[in-house]
Amino acid sequence: MSSFLRPAVTGQEFAEPSRIAARYRAITSHLAITPPVSVVIPAMNEAENLPYVFKTLPEWIHEVVLVDGNSTDNTVEVARELRPDVKVVKQVGKGKGDALISGFAACTGDIIVMVDADGSADGQEIVSYVSALVGGADFAKGSRFANGGGTDDMTGIRRLGNWALCSLVNRKFGARYTDLCYGYNAFWKRCLDEITLDCTGFEIETLINIRVVKAGLKVQEVPSHEYLRIHGVSNLNAVRDGIRVLKVILREKRVPKAARALRRPAAFSVNVPRGEVS
Repeated sequence: MSSFLRPAVTGQEFAEPSRIAARYRAITSHLAITPPVSVVIPAMNEAENLPYVFKTLPEWIHEVVLVDGNSTDNTVEVARELRPDVKVVKQVGKGKGDALISGFAACTGDIIVMVDADGSADGQEIVSYVSALVGGADFAKGSRFANGGGTDDMTGIRRLGNWALCSLVNRKFGARYTDLCYGYNAFWKRCLDEITLDCTGFEIETLINIRVVKAGLKVQEVPSHEYLRIHGVSNLNAVRDGIRVLKVILREKRVPKAARALRRPAAFSVNVPRGEVS
C-alpha cells in the first residue's frame, strides 16, 4: 500500500465507491490515507473508562483490538456495546507487556497504535501519529515533554525518574528522546520483524523505545498531552517499575543485536496468535 498522504477524492471519483473505499480512508473532506490503522488497547477492569476512550477514537481507523486482562467487571461487554466490531483478545498471561504483545499479534492493519484504557490519552491525536508515519517515520513516539505536549498526571518523583532514565537511554544508545516511559506510540507493523519483545510488565514501553533505536529505525517524536485517569487507580508503582525499567536499560546495553535476534523467545513472538480472539 502507499504510505503517504493524499487529497481526499471528491466529485465524480465517487462514481466507483467500492474501489475508492478499498484504497482510501477519509480523515477530513480534504485529507485521506491508504494504510489501515489498528488501535491496541490493553484493559483490565476499565469498564467505566472505555466510553471516554472509545469516544475520542477517529471513525476512520481500521480496527480496535481490546486485550482483556481477565477483567472481573463488564469491560468486554461495554467495549462490544460501544463498538460492535471490536476485536477482543482474552489475555493468557499477565502484565501490560504481555497484553500488548497479544494485541499486536491480532492486528491486521499496516499501522499499529498503542492506547491506554484509562482515559489519559486523546484518541484525536492519532492523526498526528499516523501523519508522522506516512511522512517517513518507522516509529512515532509520543512525548509529553516535546514542544506542544504536556501532562496532568505526573508526580514530582515520577517526572524526575523519567528524566533520569530518559537521559540514560539517550547517552547509552544515542537516542534523542524527550520522554521515555509513555505508552502512547505508533509504528508500522513491519517494525515488529526488526525488534524482539520479550518482557511482560510496564517496562515494555522502554524496551520498544530502545530496540527501535538499536535496529536503526527512523523515530519521530509526536507531542502528546496526558490527562488524568478518569476512574479507578493505576497499577503503576514509581519505585518498583522504575527499577524494572533501569534493569531493562542495563541489560540492553550488554546484549548485541545479533545475539538478541538468535535468542528470540517463541513464546513472545508477535507473529504467533496469543490468546482467544473474538
